[in-house]
Amino acid sequence: MDGYEQLLELWWVVPAALALLGYVLSLTGLTRAQRAVWVKARIVAVEAPAHGASKSPGIPVTITFQDPSTERQFTLPNAGRHGYSVEEAWVGRELQVRYPRGQPHRFRVTLDTPQDRNGRVGPDCAVILLLIGLVIHATVVWGYQYSLLGFGALLTVFAAASPDIRTARTRDDLLSSAVAVPARVVAVTKDVYTDGEGDEIVNHAPVVTFTTQDGTHVTVLSRDGIPDPSRSLHRELTLHYAPSDPAVYTPDLKADHRANERAIGWIIILLITGVTAVATGAALL
Repeated sequence: MDGYEQLLELWWVVPAALALLGYVLSLTGLTRAQRAVWVKARIVAVEAPAHGASKSPGIPVTITFQDPSTERQFTLPNAGRHGYSVEEAWVGRELQVRYPRGQPHRFRVTLDTPQDRNGRVGPDCAVILLLIGLVIHATVVWGYQYSLLGFGALLTVFAAASPDIRTARTRDDLLSSAVAVPARVVAVTKDVYTDGEGDEIVNHAPVVTFTTQDGTHVTVLSRDGIPDPSRSLHRELTLHYAPSDPAVYTPDLKADHRANERAIGWIIILLITGVTAVATGAALL
């Protein structure tokens, strides 16, 4: 049993090794993302998802991009099988894609964040798992005071580093000059899930089209904000979009603003909770 317990004491080796390996590969430029070709693609065709289909593939689009090494132009379809699914689409919209060198048909749509480009998503996740594990380990070995210190510190760092406040404020700023246009639900996606008790949960997401003031036809997959989505097919409604970015839209400006306030409020609550837990743990040592 002693040998087994000693082996359990070394649980941290695996996540630490994975994180170290990931950072070494990133620093030497050997991650898959760093070795890939990154190019701008443009949507040249948009289709509406079939009524009753799953929302997971997003909006079927055809994109075009040029391989910089051969200068050959590629026009390829994407329906959620190549990286992130597209949920706001219009002809002319630019997307970032990457693919293995010499294999443009294996392209992936990306969010183009620094973590995506430097290949540090994996090692960052390994570090998070390592820190959570260390807090749990400290709690078991040294007591609940260290649990308060550890989890409080993690909550504080998470809240301080979270982009949610910046995202919510940016969205509010963009929608402050929103333009109201008529829109129409052209399809409703349907997904069926099973909960832990075996009951079915049905989720519907309307597919909405609208035209901007400059004549751009936009198709979006609206996950929330439309009442009674399962019965919304062919419904006419008013949509508000940001003139500088039609991907930022809402059927209800007031509800969207309240949602942004809630997002900011949750981060503030996490920050206060984290600081309080650290202070309490330190006081109990």
